[in-house]
Amino acid sequence: MTDFNAYAATEAGAKLTPFSYDPGALGAHEVEIKVSSCGLCHSDLSMINNDWRASQYPLIPGHEIVGTVTAVGDHVSHLKVGQTVGVGWSSHSCGHCGQCLSGAQQRCPKLTTTIAGHGGFADRVRVQGIWAIALPDGMDARGAGPLFCGGITVFAPMMDFGLKPTDRVGVIGIGGLGHLALQFARAWGCEVTAFTSSTDKMDELSSLGAHNVVNSRDKEALKPLRGHFDMIISTVNVSLNWPAYLSTLAPEGTLVTVGAVDEPMGIPAFSLIGGQKSVAGSDTGAPHMVAKMLEFCARHDIKPMVDYFKMDDVNKAITHLKDGKARYRVVLEN
Repeated sequence: MTDFNAYAATEAGAKLTPFSYDPGALGAHEVEIKVSSCGLCHSDLSMINNDWRASQYPLIPGHEIVGTVTAVGDHVSHLKVGQTVGVGWSSHSCGHCGQCLSGAQQRCPKLTTTIAGHGGFADRVRVQGIWAIALPDGMDARGAGPLFCGGITVFAPMMDFGLKPTDRVGVIGIGGLGHLALQFARAWGCEVTAFTSSTDKMDELSSLGAHNVVNSRDKEALKPLRGHFDMIISTVNVSLNWPAYLSTLAPEGTLVTVGAVDEPMGIPAFSLIGGQKSVAGSDTGAPHMVAKMLEFCARHDIKPMVDYFKMDDVNKAITHLKDGKARYRVVLEN
């Protein structure tokens, strides 16, 4: 067995260094993928730094993988060698719990995340076959990696919470996730408003799909929007004036957070009771939903905006992301 070659952090906060490991025998339900590219996400930084107190070292980051199938296990029949596939946050699930059987495999209690196994900052990876999703014909594989985390994270709540093409949608935070949420919501047919603290992005956000752009630092800007939105998707990981945003929801509207805010959000009960409003969270997506998202992207020509780095420049790419220079996603290429 030839070792897999990767880049790993050996301790919390460490720079990534070359690391090799023996993956063992290919499992019957697994596929092996030659990695052509892998996105770099803020979640990778959190895992490198052990911000979530769940990291194990040596840690190979990377969970926005695109590559070519090089081997399939005996029980994998839906993929073949040579196919181009992508892999996101999840790499293995049990297949027999209630969540798996109901099509919500991303919520399996025995779920293995791609980073918790061996991630995509490598030349090859192994994952359970159901988590390797074939790219649609004609999709540009080079920049597709961020769809498998950033993309599905904002696409899933639109599906799960029944977004309608007649709805009005607000997107808070126009970065790696938010710039994709704008494109999805516009293609869905919705009226789309972008909330951003970067006023220099106005023209760019309009080109991405925003009908309206609101300066999120302007305390007075939310007042004219009271009762306006059917759904707000928040991608930020910092606390905001949540009651003010809840006031902009229409009756029965929903504020969905996909950003990992690390402190209590402080939602007053009366902000929800009046108008039967809701606050919800959303994770990633099951394999069938990832496939639907990819079809939707191919149909509407939705693409991440990407800064590219070579895989062996991974530490430069991490610094680029830390410094807030990414517009809007970062992809490492082998």
